Parts: sequence; C-alpha cells; structure tokens
Amino acid sequence: MGSAALEILGLVLCLVGWVGLILACGLPMWQVTAFLDHNIVTAQTTWKGLWMSCVVQSTGHMQCKVYDSVLALSTEVQAARALTVGAVLLALVALFVTLAGAQCTTCVAPGPGKARVALTGGALYALCGLLALVPLCWFANIVVREFYDPTVPMSQKYELGAALYIGWAASALLMCGGGLVCCGAWLCAGRPDLSFPVKYSAPRRPTNTGDYDKKNYV
Repeated sequence: MGSAALEILGLVLCLVGWVGLILACGLPMWQVTAFLDHNIVTAQTTWKGLWMSCVVQSTGHMQCKVYDSVLALSTEVQAARALTVGAVLLALVALFVTLAGAQCTTCVAPGPGKARVALTGGALYALCGLLALVPLCWFANIVVREFYDPTVPMSQKYELGAALYIGWAASALLMCGGGLVCCGAWLCAGRPDLSFPVKYSAPRRPTNTGDYDKKNYV
C-alpha cells in the first residue's frame, strides 16, 4: 500500500506541475518592464512572452499583440517555444504511461512489467521538468545580464516575469512527482508486499434451501 500511495502522490504532483507548465507557456509575462514616462500620470508596463507582447496602462487598459512572424523572433524565443511545447506534450505521454503502469489501474497485468511501465512514466515526468528548466533558466540569464549591462538603455531593461516563477515551480513539481512515481514503482518491484492490495471474492452460491452460502471466498 505504501508504494501505491507514493505513486498516487507523485502523479498528483505531476498533474499540478503539468498545469503550471501550460500556464507558464501561455502567459505573456516572461519579461516585464515598468517605466515612467515624462508625464508622471502616464505610467505603463510592458510584458513579453513566447507568443505575444502586452502593454498595460496605469488606468488598467491593456493591449496585446501576437507576434506576426516566427522567423523574425529571437533565437531564445524560438528555442523556448519548441522546448516548452515539447515538454508539455511529453508530459501528456508520461501521463498515459504512468496511468498504464500505476498499481491502482488494470491496464497492465500486475508483475515486474507493470512496475517497469510506471518507472518509465516517472522518468518521463522528471525529464519533462528538466526540459522545461532549459528555456526558463536561459531567459532568466538573458534578463539578468541585460539588466546589469550599462550599455542597455533604462527603457529597454526588463525584469523577471511571473511566468518564469510559475515555470520554475512547475518544473520542481514535475521532477519531484516523477521521482515519487519512480520510488513507488521501485518499491513495488522489490517489495510486492507493499503493493496495492487487490482481493477477489468469489460469488456466493445458493444452497439447497434457497439461501446463499455464508462462507466467504477470498
């Protein structure tokens, strides 16, 4: 039962991390800059993401524009798009593999093969977390380097956006959840007594008097 609990807990963490990764991929807040115009009343914030850029006025009015050309984007944006979408799709594959090998499902017959399937799913989830970390850390490095670069004008300096922090948290959940799934599958393969208990009861057969046999078949 202990190994099954680890698998379920790990799968829940992976699902939360997967949703967070999708959210981080779609949010336009990978780079955020706040600057004050010559008019002290007119302040605006610029957001930049993987798919669009937005300008938010101090009055609450927001305008967003989707990037027109993919080839005109910078190298880090194109690479981040590919890696993030790839991580999201790989997490979907890991979900089906983990569910097939989980002890609480009957997609695969119980045994060492079922534990290996679950172990593969957990490893895929951990790989998703590592894959998502690459564009996140790449963007963070660029933002920090340009922020402290004295040659970059103040109006073009950016700060770390909320999407990066959400992505880091999602990557941590994916790696931790994948590790728990792997631990649960490893324990199930090495200690069958810790696996999910499954009991089968035979149907009760009627006696000559018409009553059902009270004997329990386990």
